[in-house]
Amino acid sequence: MESGSQSGAPRSVLKSRASLIIAVVLVVILLAWLPAYRWFLLISLGFGMVVAGILYLWNKHRPIKEEDVENKRPLGLS
Repeated sequence: MESGSQSGAPRSVLKSRASLIIAVVLVVILLAWLPAYRWFLLISLGFGMVVAGILYLWNKHRPIKEEDVENKRPLGLS
């Protein structure tokens, strides 16, 4: 049974790479075909970078402590 689980890993990597390539191609096509998507993408990327920067700085200066986490095992698994 272990050999079946190991053979599935490379296939999922190929699927994820193919999905990423398809997504990038679709974005490039939309940017070339519909000019309104250019503004949407630029605004979305700018907003995402601002939010990512705020979250990075927040977690850098206020890291989560062990006592801040209430339920460490919500499913009761040990």
